[in-house]
Amino acid sequence: MASTTTAWQWTTIIDGKLEKSLSLNHDVPIPDKSKLTPDQLLVEVIAAAVNPVDYKAPESGWIGNLLIRGRPATPGLDFCGRIIAKHESNSSFSEGQLVFGAYAKVAQFGTLSRCITISVNECAPLPEGINPNDAAAVGCAATTALQSVPSSLVKPGSRVFINGGSGGVGFYTIQFAKALSAEVTTTCSTGNIELCKSLGADRVIDYTKTDVMAALKEGGPVYDLVVDNVGNLDLSRQSHMFMKKGAAFMQVGVNSINARDMVTVFGKMLWPGSTFRFIQMKNEAALFAQIGKYMAEGKVRAVIDEIFEFEDVPRAYEKLKTGHARGKIVIQVNKESM
Repeated sequence: MASTTTAWQWTTIIDGKLEKSLSLNHDVPIPDKSKLTPDQLLVEVIAAAVNPVDYKAPESGWIGNLLIRGRPATPGLDFCGRIIAKHESNSSFSEGQLVFGAYAKVAQFGTLSRCITISVNECAPLPEGINPNDAAAVGCAATTALQSVPSSLVKPGSRVFINGGSGGVGFYTIQFAKALSAEVTTTCSTGNIELCKSLGADRVIDYTKTDVMAALKEGGPVYDLVVDNVGNLDLSRQSHMFMKKGAAFMQVGVNSINARDMVTVFGKMLWPGSTFRFIQMKNEAALFAQIGKYMAEGKVRAVIDEIFEFEDVPRAYEKLKTGHARGKIVIQVNKESM
């Protein structure tokens, strides 16, 4: 086995842009197989996917320095790959086996590398028949979506409203809700209506033509669960006008960080009997296993906007930053390994 691999790395952020700061390093050391811990896998990455946090963390200055210790650093969280080494005591995985998952947090060493070390707690075996590109597109988006529509709350016939159904998280949220036999209403722009419907949305509100809040209020308190992928905190403030009593509200993100927003979020979370939850990134093996099961059963599929070659990673981030990607942006890291 080779002693080095190739990875995209950055040392300092140039002009505040990650894509300008990246370079290919062909001499990144590969951990020695004998030094793997019982919970570690050495994986040849076949495909990876990019996320906004990949560039937002390093571009955020001192916050990025707290999150990412050590330089040079490699971005990337999501991946699918093949195990090339494991600890001798690990009987749950096999060399040559395909796995998919994502790192639990932003760190120095990410998945935009031809070879990575990953914990068994951050990945799951890839079910037979699923394309590695589709598996790489699962990652953070799908685990976040799965948390926001828990089976303990969503039952057959439950009415679910998803604010923002056309993003990387939203596409999965629609599908997970439908996998639980819920009735789904979502929002998106005109160009994504048909795609949202193809994923299972029963009703789509075009936010470019309709006042979403007015449409929700008009229907009255009918929803059992509301998932806000957009970060419109005004939605949560007025949620009592379209949610059933005791219904749950899942806040996946916020558009801004200010005193008023933080008081709103934490106040709702801490209120006695509150069903308001703030969903955070949680990449765990059990979540990936459930998503893999849904995909194998044909209940959930990945939505990929574009696949870039490994050499084109900077261009992939440029596209991600436009905010116009319909689905995930995937990087073909080791095409010959598919």
